[in-house]
Amino acid sequence: MDGEEESDKKKGFKVLGILDVQNTPCAREALLHGSGGSLAAGLLHFLATSRVKRSFDIGFAGFMLTTLGSWIYCRITNAQLRMQQRLIQDGIKNKVMYEGTSLDTVSKPKEQEPLPFMSLK
Repeated sequence: MDGEEESDKKKGFKVLGILDVQNTPCAREALLHGSGGSLAAGLLHFLATSRVKRSFDIGFAGFMLTTLGSWIYCRITNAQLRMQQRLIQDGIKNKVMYEGTSLDTVSKPKEQEPLPFMSLK
């Protein structure tokens, strides 16, 4: 029984049998944006022209364009974020490795002169 329940949880929701929406980054958001874009484009075109078939075609084109645009934008943003995270992780690793050695890139603090009112002369 437990094996069947776990396989159902990991199965997810597939679109057209190929795109696993649950496990693919940005897929859910892109499909939601696409459905909203489709509804808006088709409804606005229908209200403007009262042509049903053409409004359906416009709605479908709106779905495709909005879905692809949203998915591409999200993937590019995620790739940039992963690249920034990798750079930060490398920087932290180098900081820990080279801290206190002659290869430390951080400038060493200069010895400060004591303030005049702190001297005992």
